[in-house]
Formats: sequence, C-alpha cells, structure tokens
Amino acid sequence: MAFLVAITVVAEIADLAGVFDVAGHATARLAGHHTVVLWLLLAALAVLVTTFLGLDTTAVLLTPVALTVARQVGVGAAPFALTTLFLANTASLFLPVSNLTNLLAVQHLATLGADHGDFVRLTLLPGLAAVAGTLLVIGLVHRRALTGRYAVEPPAAPHDRVLLRIAALTCLVSAPLFAVGLQPWLVASVAALVLVVAMAWRAPFLLRRVHPPWGMALVVAGLFVLVQLLLDAGAGAVLADLSGSGEGVGDLARVAGLGALAANLLNNLPGYLALEAAAGTTPTRLVALLVGTNVAPIVTPWGSLATLLWLHRVRAAGVRIGPGALVAQGLAIALVAGGAALIALAA
Repeated sequence: MAFLVAITVVAEIADLAGVFDVAGHATARLAGHHTVVLWLLLAALAVLVTTFLGLDTTAVLLTPVALTVARQVGVGAAPFALTTLFLANTASLFLPVSNLTNLLAVQHLATLGADHGDFVRLTLLPGLAAVAGTLLVIGLVHRRALTGRYAVEPPAAPHDRVLLRIAALTCLVSAPLFAVGLQPWLVASVAALVLVVAMAWRAPFLLRRVHPPWGMALVVAGLFVLVQLLLDAGAGAVLADLSGSGEGVGDLARVAGLGALAANLLNNLPGYLALEAAAGTTPTRLVALLVGTNVAPIVTPWGSLATLLWLHRVRAAGVRIGPGALVAQGLAIALVAGGAALIALAA
C-alpha cells in the first residue's frame, strides 16, 4: 500500500510540474508532421509511463496530454485516446511497479524460488508481444485516421523550469532503480518526498491539488480480506481444478483465459488474488495468469481501474467513443495481444 500511495504522489506532482505536458508536445515536434509517427511516439511514451509509473498514471495523466496534442495538431482524437487506454493495460507486464498485480506476483514468486530478475526475464518477451499486438490492432482499425500530415507544432504550456527539471530528473533516476530490483515502496517513497519538498519550495499553492489515494488503498486492503475469506470457504480447490496444470501453450492459455474471465467479470485485482495460489504453481504459469489479468481486462469497463479512470478523462474532454466500438476493439486486442504474449511465454 505504501508503494500505491507514494507512486501516485510522484505521478501527480510530475503532472503538475509539466513533465507529461512537455513530453507529449515534444513528440509532436519529433514526429516531423507525420500523423502515424506522432501516434507511434505517443504510444512509446505510453509504454514508458506504464512500465515505470504504472498503468493508472497512463490512463489518468497521459490521456489528457495525448488528447490535447491530437486536438492542437488537428488529427482525430479517438486512436490516441484508445492507444493510451489499451497500452495502459497491455504494456503493464514489464516490471513489478507497472501493475499492482505484478507486485503481488513478485511476492508469490519468492515462494516458488524465483526473484525480481526472474520476473523481468519471464515477462520481457510476452510484454513486447502484447504491445506489438495492441499496436497492430489499433493501427489496422484506425489506419485512415492515422494517415496524412499535420502542419502545427504546438508548444507546451508554460511551467516553472526548476520544478519541471527536478520532477523530470526524479522520474528518470527512479526508473532504473525500479528495474534493478530495489524495494519499489522505498524508491517511490524517496521520490515522493523529494518532489513534495521541491513543490513546497517552488509552487506550494499546487500542493493542495495532490491527492494521495487513501480510499483506493482501503479498497485494495478490503479486497485482500474478501478474497481470503472466499478461499478459506473452499473456493481455492474449485479454482485449482479449473486451472489445470502443465506449461504447454494450451495449459498456459487455460490459465490466462481463466484470469481474463475473472478480471472482466469482477476486476483484475480480485481476479488475480483469487487465482494466484491455484494457478500460479510455477513461475511460468504465474506469468500466464498475469497475461490474463493485465493484458486482457479491457473488454468490460470495470475490468481494470485504469479503464474506469480513462473513461472519466475522455468524457471530461468531450471525446465520445461508442460502447460497442470500445468492447469490440478491446476484445480484439485481448485476443491478439494476449495470444501473442502467451506464444512468446511458451517459446
């Protein structure tokens, strides 16, 4: 829970300092007036933000930047909005800090004799495959909107340069520390402390706009208790039978499919918690479960908190994407990206 609170503070202060705004507008300048290049650069930014700051950061803070950039350069907003949504989920396999389910998985891996390095090694290729599958589907569905050129190179909004540099440097320094296996809660807490002090120095009036997710932390704690009660009541044995055994492609697909079903019916966090012990009997099977709970909970709006947060952001921005189109594209990406990730995992 300490990590969840601290990383949210880091992300919100980085946003208020202008890190995402400047990065988003820099992509518009780097893209050379080509819409498809702009889309790919924003997609790369979404992958980086998701990997090092978590999927909710991409959904909440990067989505408005992507929409603003798209509007300012005069291109369609839908593919950019959907890219941040889908990559917030499908790009969340790479590091433990990318998704709360990953942090739980690393703890479970320790009981299986594996560690942080094993997690990164096992998730690298599936993560890349999931990202590639996501971009393939979005690129095909929105190929017309992503063609052509734009003439405008909009500047970022004005920001306090000192605070911006401190926030950007803090994010850049923290990222490799997450990757090498230091305790995520410690890295995030130190980064949050540095940024709170910097903001209190340079822009104290902005501190009131930083909102640690105390409510979310309580909900997560409650889910732990609820799932444990269900497992104690006998659900664990049933789930173990449903999960099967083995590490072939079919076996891994069974685990991932069960995780995807649980995530889309309930939510990815309780879905993972319920299946962790039953399905995660080996490191490879545990990663297959993560494919189901991280990559695939994009069919229903409640499948992941990131999707609900994203919906709020796009509606506030006046962007309308029909529920039928959202479900259809989510299902296509869940199948393509999830399938690609499983093939990479089994290889």
